[in-house]
Amino acid sequence: MNDAGTPPRIGWAAAGAGVAAATAGAGAGELTAALAAPSSSPFAVIGGALIDAAPTWAKDLMIEWFDTADKIALTVLIALVLAVVAAWAGWAELRRPPAGAVIAVAFGAVAAITALLRETGDPLPFLPGIVAGAVAGGAVHFLVGMLRPRPPRADAQAPDLPNRRAFFAWTAVAAVGGALAVAAGNAARAGSRAITTVRDALVLPSPTTTAPPVPAGAELGVEGLAPVITPNADFYRIDTALIVPTIDPVDWSLRIHGMVEEEIVLTWDELLALPLTETTVTLSCVSNEVGGSLIGNARWLGYPIRELLARARPTSDADMVLSRSSDGFTASSPLEALTDDRDAILAIGMNGEPLPPEHGFPVRMVVPGLYGYVSATKWVVDLEVTRFDQARAYWTDRGWSERGPIKLQSRIDVPRRGRQLAAGDTMIAGMAWQPHTGVEAVEVQIDDGDWQAASLATAISDDTWVQWSLPWTAEPGDHTVRCRAISNDGQTQTSDTAPPAPDGATGWHEVQVSVA
Repeated sequence: MNDAGTPPRIGWAAAGAGVAAATAGAGAGELTAALAAPSSSPFAVIGGALIDAAPTWAKDLMIEWFDTADKIALTVLIALVLAVVAAWAGWAELRRPPAGAVIAVAFGAVAAITALLRETGDPLPFLPGIVAGAVAGGAVHFLVGMLRPRPPRADAQAPDLPNRRAFFAWTAVAAVGGALAVAAGNAARAGSRAITTVRDALVLPSPTTTAPPVPAGAELGVEGLAPVITPNADFYRIDTALIVPTIDPVDWSLRIHGMVEEEIVLTWDELLALPLTETTVTLSCVSNEVGGSLIGNARWLGYPIRELLARARPTSDADMVLSRSSDGFTASSPLEALTDDRDAILAIGMNGEPLPPEHGFPVRMVVPGLYGYVSATKWVVDLEVTRFDQARAYWTDRGWSERGPIKLQSRIDVPRRGRQLAAGDTMIAGMAWQPHTGVEAVEVQIDDGDWQAASLATAISDDTWVQWSLPWTAEPGDHTVRCRAISNDGQTQTSDTAPPAPDGATGWHEVQVSVA
């Protein structure tokens, strides 16, 4: 017996009932979200609030540990915390009813209030949280109640004992039913948020200005080397959206306002009717470690942002554009980067197809030379022309630099770190980049030897990364291979090591190689 006179096995059963009740509540909430409020899933709004509230070091750690699977990891973490709290609620319901039911309802209320405070765009954002809390509260009260002896009937000498078979059956129903409802809700919401039919039926307009073709010498043909054009399915994804926003192009519009002479509202049909530009641009995440994979290169189709800003006529004292996503994310782009001669565009296409939902369908920003956190706003719906000393964006509020120019970087793709090689002739190869500036050369150092000039592939443009390679006769033993790039303006990649925060990682990428 425990200190309250309850057999331990009954306490564990109550805890299990709490978890089953929470699963049922979660399923009801997710299914309600799918049917009535796709962006207000309890998991999504609570997860989003945690992302917003988490300190910078915690976000960096999640990306470092889990890379582009950070959202899956956060969802699993939320589920584990919910399971612990649910078990505690079941135990509390056994000890002091209706304490467990109150805990469950309170969690649902928190989700409902959080959804109301976030910009989900749903007409009833509070509904999934209310339903989840009500179902979980009712289920834990019912299930745990089955564990208590009932008062004796008038003709009985002893209280009725709990019906274990019925308890376990109903607990299983709650757990399995909830899990199936979660799966059904996610599946239904996935179909809704992808707007599959609309996107698949969309035929992209032909560009008025086409991008230069990929030069014949852009691909070196080295096995293991990243391709020059990153397939959409392999393109990195880093953003704050646990649930991909759902926007029907017909309902999309972009507002340009703030410190402008003329406010502009652009609709989807108006955007498609404009002379579109095709351009190839490399995007990089500021969280990318030296040698990391949070970078990709794609061919984009869109309309130059500078042309829209020219119509709006920013005032002379404006120096920043605060872009806003449909889910409330904001980014601060230097006005000059959106109005100079670079191909900063409102993109609608990626590698010959409409933007994938995870990459901003129907419209996103693409700005060469700037890290994504200050430029590459997905699901963009608003551009406010303002000043850096008057407005702050999502990540600058969390300690990151205001402007975020991409730093000169290079990495080694071949040979892989820790890979054992056979002695003899082999190839060292990798990528180098500094969008909007371009790469002039790459040098490689083996152990502490002299720096050697690598062969540079033909770059598509200064806005894209470039492949490089160096033949190497590998001798037996352990070796350190490192690389550095030289930009078109004569700058050499710094050896100073710095973490991603607050404005991008620096240092030379090196790999340890064992040669047999």
